[in-house]
Amino acid sequence: MITKRIIPCLDVKDGKVVKGVNFTGLKDVSSPVELADFYSKSGADELVFYDITASAEGRALFTEVLKKTAEKVFIPLTVGGGINTLDDFDRVLKCGADKVSVNSGAIKDPSLVNNAAKLYGDQCVVLSADVKRVNGKFTVFAKGGRENTGMDAVEWIKRCVDSGAGEVVVNSIDTDGVKGGFDLEMLKAVCDAVSVPVIASGGAGKTEDFITLFKTLPRVDAGLAASVFHFGEINIKELKREMAKNGIPARI
Repeated sequence: MITKRIIPCLDVKDGKVVKGVNFTGLKDVSSPVELADFYSKSGADELVFYDITASAEGRALFTEVLKKTAEKVFIPLTVGGGINTLDDFDRVLKCGADKVSVNSGAIKDPSLVNNAAKLYGDQCVVLSADVKRVNGKFTVFAKGGRENTGMDAVEWIKRCVDSGAGEVVVNSIDTDGVKGGFDLEMLKAVCDAVSVPVIASGGAGKTEDFITLFKTLPRVDAGLAASVFHFGEINIKELKREMAKNGIPARI
């Protein structure tokens, strides 16, 4: 069985890591450079860096903070936020990213996923989908969860994977920051629709939430979280030991 990955997420706003609940009420946490260094040494398998207001503010991602962060990280680094063109892919890859996460940019220009996959390879293109239930339907949101696209989430994700996205991050807005567990229903719907790696995001509150995630949905490849790691509520090395005890393969 493939080793399950544990991925801390750095949500960056104005050069600082922030974390809120349901994408609102953001609070400063720390320097992304310091946190990246900490996680690189603490057993994290990968790291995700999101410039969370770049798309909403219509600007490019902060490259100086990214460069300094990449210098501290010796595990795969995925970067997203304000990725709208192939030039944006090129810029963040040159700053040290291993993979590029695209969300609002792909919604604006669906050909971006296919063009980037052709140029940089499927393994470099990560589709990040912010999903929320609207009238009982999984619906895609853009601009950091601010804008309802009206699109069916599972259909959109499948379309992007068919276009070349090599990995999918499913961000559940309904469970984000609530710490009541991952959105298993939403994740199952996505896993049933695509064959590429699926990363679960939104809802982790305790170690048991990761155990439940991987035991309930073996097709999920990784669990991503922010505040529970940032505030020391879950220790990554201890989490991985518990995963191993429960028969879930982890890099320890």
